[in-house]
Amino acid sequence: MSDDEGNNKKDGAKSYEERIKAVNVISQPLASKKSTKKVHKLVKKAAGQKQIRRGVKEVIKGIRKGETGLAILAGDIYPLEVISHIPILLEEKDIPYLFVPSKQDLGAAASTKRPTSVVLIRTPKKDFDGKDIYDALTKEAKEYDPTGLGR
Repeated sequence: MSDDEGNNKKDGAKSYEERIKAVNVISQPLASKKSTKKVHKLVKKAAGQKQIRRGVKEVIKGIRKGETGLAILAGDIYPLEVISHIPILLEEKDIPYLFVPSKQDLGAAASTKRPTSVVLIRTPKKDFDGKDIYDALTKEAKEYDPTGLGR
């Protein structure tokens, strides 16, 4: 693929299509290519305003303390047991969630050098810069029906 085909590949960075090949079986709902870009933009804004929890232990601690928001999970986590319990916990607490293809990209968006398996973007305050993106992604996550029967 050449760069003029619309791919913004940087120094051997993988495309969205290449990344989704490494995604595990429980990664539903998986954000589309467009939504993944929105997710990374939102995570970056939330991290800049300290409205984020990153990592399995920190996110679970926040959820147990009653925090709400939008959870973003990486789809390329192995072994699966590391995050397999999180979607169940999120559904019990009625917190919407989305999967993105890459833990590397999620970590970079969350302003950390380490790959990140999960982040929780806390419910934003009125003056939050990315409120419109947050609302759109939350709506997308809530529309997903795991049973396929319609909500």
